[in-house]
Amino acid sequence: MSGYKRMRRQHQKQLIALENRLKAEMDEHRLRLQKELETHANNTYIELERLAKRHAAQTDKEMKSVASEERRIQQQIVAQQKRELTSFLDSQKKEYRLCKDKIKEMSEDPCTPKEEKQERLSRHKETMQRSQADEEAHLLAQQRLVYDRSCRALKRRSVFRKQEFEQEQLREELNKKRTQKEMEHALMIRQDESTQDLERRQLHMLQKLRIELMRLQHQTELENQEEYNGRRQRELHRKHSLEQRQQPRNLKALEMQIKKQFQDTCKVQNKQYKALRNHQLEVSPKGDHKNILRCLKEEQTRKLAVLAEQYEQSINEMMASQAMRLDEEQEAECQALKQQLKQEMELLDAYQRKTQSQMEAQHEREQQKLEQKVSIRRAHLEQKIEEELAALQKERTERIKHLLERQDREMNAFDSESRSLGFGSLGSLDFAKEDDR
Repeated sequence: MSGYKRMRRQHQKQLIALENRLKAEMDEHRLRLQKELETHANNTYIELERLAKRHAAQTDKEMKSVASEERRIQQQIVAQQKRELTSFLDSQKKEYRLCKDKIKEMSEDPCTPKEEKQERLSRHKETMQRSQADEEAHLLAQQRLVYDRSCRALKRRSVFRKQEFEQEQLREELNKKRTQKEMEHALMIRQDESTQDLERRQLHMLQKLRIELMRLQHQTELENQEEYNGRRQRELHRKHSLEQRQQPRNLKALEMQIKKQFQDTCKVQNKQYKALRNHQLEVSPKGDHKNILRCLKEEQTRKLAVLAEQYEQSINEMMASQAMRLDEEQEAECQALKQQLKQEMELLDAYQRKTQSQMEAQHEREQQKLEQKVSIRRAHLEQKIEEELAALQKERTERIKHLLERQDREMNAFDSESRSLGFGSLGSLDFAKEDDR
C-alpha cells in the first residue's frame, strides 16, 4: 500500500509538472502572438508615415510642376500676343503707307488749292492715326482680357489637378489602410488557428498522460490484488497444513480425554458396585453371599464391557467426525476465501471501469469545452473583423465625402469669384501640354 500511495503521488506530480509546462508554453505562445501584432501595428504606422511623407513630397513636386506649367503657358500666351501685336502693327504700318500713297495721288489734282490739300492730308492722317490707335488699344484690351481669362482658367485647372491629386492620394492612403488591416486580420486568423492547434495538442498530451497513468495504476492495482489473493491462499494453505499436522495430536488428546472419562466412569461404577455389594451382603443371609458376589461380579463385568465398547465406539466416531469436520471446515474456508477474493476482484474491476468511464467522460467534457471555447473565440474574432472592416469602410466613405464636398465648395467659390470678375465659364478652355510645344 505504501508503494501504491507513492506511485499515486508520483503520478500527481507528473500531471502537475505537465500542466505547468503546458501553461508556460501557452503563455510564451500568447506573448509571441502579441509581439507579432505589435510588430505589425508598428510596421503599419511606419508604412503610413512613409506614405504621408511621400505624398507630401509628391504634392510639393506636383505644385511646382503646375506652377512651372502655368508660367510656361503664360509665357506662350505672352509670346503669341506679342507676335499678334507685331503682326497687327506691321499691318497697320502697311495700311498707313497705302493710305498715305493714295492721299498723295488724290492731292496731285492741280485744281485743288495747296492749303486744302494740306488740310485734307492732315485730316486723313489724323483720322487714320486715331483709327489705328483705337484698333491697337482694342487689340491690347482683347489680349489683356484673353491673358487674364487664360490665367484664371489656368488657375482653375491647377485647382482641379490639385483636387484630383488629393483624391488620388486619399484613395492610395485608404487602400493602404485597408491592405494593412486585411493583413492584420489574416495574421489574427493565422494566430487563432495556431492557438487552436496548440490547445488541441496540449489537451491531447494531457489526456494521453492521464490515460497512461491510469493504465499503470490499474495494472498496479490488479497486480497488488493478485499478489494479495495469492498471499491469502498461501496463508490458508499453510493454516490447513498446520491443522492437518496438528490433527493427530488433537485427536490423541480427545482420545485421552475420553479414556479419562471412561476411567472416571469405571471408578464411579466400582464405588457403586462396592456400595451395592455391601448392601446386598448386609441384607442377605450369609449362605447366599457367594452367589450374590458372583452375580454382582458378572453384572459389573458385563456393564464395564458394554461401557468400554460404548467408549471405544465414541472414540472411533469422534475421530471420524473430527476428520470429516476438519475437511468440511477447510473446504468451507477455501470456498469462502475463493468467493471473497472473487468479490474483491469484481469490486476492483467495477471500480476500475468506473474510474475509466469517469475519466473518459471528463475527457469528453474537456473536448467539448475546448471546441466551444474555440468556436466562441472564432465568432468573436470574425465579429471584430467585420466591425473593423465596417468602421474602415465608414471612415473611407466619410473621408471621400468630406473631401469631395470641400473640393466642390472650393471649385464653386472659385467659379463664383470668376463670374464676379466677369470671366464667365472657364471649363471649356484648353491649353497645349508641355509635350505639345
